Amino acid sequence: MALQPSLRGLVIAGTWDSPHTLDIFLDYVCPYSAKIALAIDGVLKPLLGPGGKYAGKVKVIFRPQVQPWHASSTYVHEAGLAVARVAPESFWTFSLALFKRQVEYFDVATSTQTPLQIRENLAALAGETLNASQTAAFKSLLAIRSDLGQNGGTDVTDDLKYTVKFARQNSVHVSPSALWDGLLQGDVSSSWGEKEWSGFLEKKVIV
Repeated sequence: MALQPSLRGLVIAGTWDSPHTLDIFLDYVCPYSAKIALAIDGVLKPLLGPGGKYAGKVKVIFRPQVQPWHASSTYVHEAGLAVARVAPESFWTFSLALFKRQVEYFDVATSTQTPLQIRENLAALAGETLNASQTAAFKSLLAIRSDLGQNGGTDVTDDLKYTVKFARQNSVHVSPSALWDGLLQGDVSSSWGEKEWSGFLEKKVIV
C-alpha cells in the first residue's frame, strides 16, 4: 500500500520492499488497540523480522486512527507523527510506551488539562525515548503555527490529514481495523495471539 516517504517510520515490522502489506489502524487511546499492539510486538515482529518465517515477505504499517469521540485522540496521534518525523527508528518504541500509559490520556485524565498541558506531557513521554535534540525538534513540530493565521495547526497537521484521509477512503471507521494488500480483513481481532496470527499468515503468504 502507498505511504508517503516522510512517514516511512510507520513501517513497524518487516521491510519496506516486502511484497505483502498489512495495514493496522490503531488509536493510542483505544484499549483494544493497545492489546493488539502488544501482539504485534510479541508475535508479528518476530515472525516478520530477521530469521522469522516470513522475513522479507510482509510489512506491517501502523495507520494512526484518530477517533474524535476520544477528546485527546488528535493530540496523541500528532505526537506519534512528530516522533515518526524526528526519529523514525524510535516510532514503535514511543508508540508502545504511549499504549502502555494510555490511561493518562483517557477522557477523565485529560478533562481538566489544556491542549498545551497535554502536549507537554507527551513531550515528557517522548523524552524518555528521544535524545535532547530530538525532543526539542518534537516540541517544535507540535507548536501552533500562528504564522498561518488563527487556525493553522502544527507542522504535522498535513501528516495528520493524510492519515485521516487514508482511513476514510478505505472506509475504516474504528480501531483496530486491518487491511491485507488493500482489502479490509473483518476477522482480525485484538484477541488474536500466536496461534491466530500464524494461521492468518499461513493462509496469505507463500513461503
